[in-house]
Amino acid sequence: MKEQKYKLKSIDSFRLKDIFECGQCFRWNQQEDESYTGIFGNNVLNIKQQKDEIIFQGICEEEIQQTVENYFDLNRDYEKIKEKLAKMDNHMKISVEHGKGIRILNQELWETIISFIISANNNIPRIKGIIERISKKYGNKIVYKGKEYHTFPTPEQLKNVTVEEYRKMGLGFRDVRLYQTTQMVLDKTVDLEKMKTNSNTQEVREELLKLAGVGPKVADCILLFSDLKRLEVFPIDVWVRRVMNDLYIKQDNENKVSKKQIETMAQEKFGDLAGLAQQYLFYWRREA
Repeated sequence: MKEQKYKLKSIDSFRLKDIFECGQCFRWNQQEDESYTGIFGNNVLNIKQQKDEIIFQGICEEEIQQTVENYFDLNRDYEKIKEKLAKMDNHMKISVEHGKGIRILNQELWETIISFIISANNNIPRIKGIIERISKKYGNKIVYKGKEYHTFPTPEQLKNVTVEEYRKMGLGFRDVRLYQTTQMVLDKTVDLEKMKTNSNTQEVREELLKLAGVGPKVADCILLFSDLKRLEVFPIDVWVRRVMNDLYIKQDNENKVSKKQIETMAQEKFGDLAGLAQQYLFYWRREA
């Protein structure tokens, strides 16, 4: 694979920090020059944002423009989405303005599943460290500008990894879950390719929930942040529960607010853009 370069005119709906620090991905890291370098699929990219352009440079398996357009969801009109959400109320207007450069990435389904199983009861630096260790040991090596990067291993590459080997990588209670989920995907107990062609989001969610370590919140993160791209789902964690209660539900005790209550309100208020509304609200409240 040879190095490629692609330039894009800078747009309001594309800001590196907003995209890579909003909690949706774990393999992008900020460099000293404020660019970001990441690996996805068999691609290693560095992205630098200057005043009037965004520069993508790196090693891509296919043509770089097509790769970038697909991964960064560039054919979706985020300006139109932000305009619609901002009109809903002042809270949404403020949160959209705060995270105006967010784009939901089209991440590979298998990697997203494993990444969010690892994310359960975990912090970002630790999640990143575990994913890097797994990739370095079991993925393929790619050298870019003298530095080694490693692809996320396929189910086949993880086929013979034992629970004990996962444990040595610092996975804790997640070691058994990774092992079991890998075996379920390999033996087609859960068929990832069928998921991608099933337009019924609830059916896909139920399939995801069969996987070890995938509860409702992790399932919704997978649905939203992977190439399944179900923008209507509304992942709920402690931050989202807090912001939804503070702004809309207004219970004295936020712990008494049920997931069902939040989901119902999100669907009624945000409809098929619930997932994007969640990202703007989550990013704004966490950063603020």
